Amino acid sequence: MWKKKEKKEEKKEEEDLLKELCGDDVKLYYFLSHYLYLNPLTGISEKDLDILTEEAGKSGNFGPAVDKAIFESTQNPGERERYIKVIQNLALKAIHAIEQEKEKVEKEGLTDQAASLGRRIENNKFMSERTEDIINVASKFYNEQLVELGEEAGREARRKERQRAENDEWRTVELERVRREAREKERGKMGREEKREAEKQDKREELVAEERKKARAEERKEVEREESRIGELEKAERETRRKERRGN
Repeated sequence: MWKKKEKKEEKKEEEDLLKELCGDDVKLYYFLSHYLYLNPLTGISEKDLDILTEEAGKSGNFGPAVDKAIFESTQNPGERERYIKVIQNLALKAIHAIEQEKEKVEKEGLTDQAASLGRRIENNKFMSERTEDIINVASKFYNEQLVELGEEAGREARRKERQRAENDEWRTVELERVRREAREKERGKMGREEKREAEKQDKREELVAEERKKARAEERKEVEREESRIGELEKAERETRRKERRGN
């Protein structure tokens, strides 16, 4: 259904979001469920819209240019009228290209392909007629997606930082173990007084290691509390945005 596959749970959430934004407009929902990306930053071409439009004119595939135009229109609300015209123009060009292809396959008796091309023509007609509605819903959808992608990136960065801290802790513990084993081997060569001093040194280092262990445990608890706080804040902000969308 979606152009970019994601986990089932995430997909379900975004389907629910799109349904919420489209309301009772089943046709609009059906159309946008085929045209919007869960992650527009990775799903939509990084090429300039002018380049994609030029490539579409040569290949007859206007999809990437349409995707780019819809996304850019959501990020540039001050230029909405211009993008409406751009999208409508792309849709009309796509219709013309598809109609020519449809004529060829019909002459060859390829009825299934002709039917598929006919549906594509209807989709582009819908896009041309409902461009403003498409942009309105796409704007809310993509803006929510970008916020949540930012939150996800933050969670991933914090996860990596925790992993780095855990690796540092493991290396510290391992180094302490190696040092203890080395000192134990050295004791066999020591005199009584040297052994007594080595044991005192071991006890001092054990106390220091224990204090570090307690400090690390407290740091972990603090990180967990902060992660929980951020999670609750993000949840509250999502709920606020949801209420604002419903209010509009």
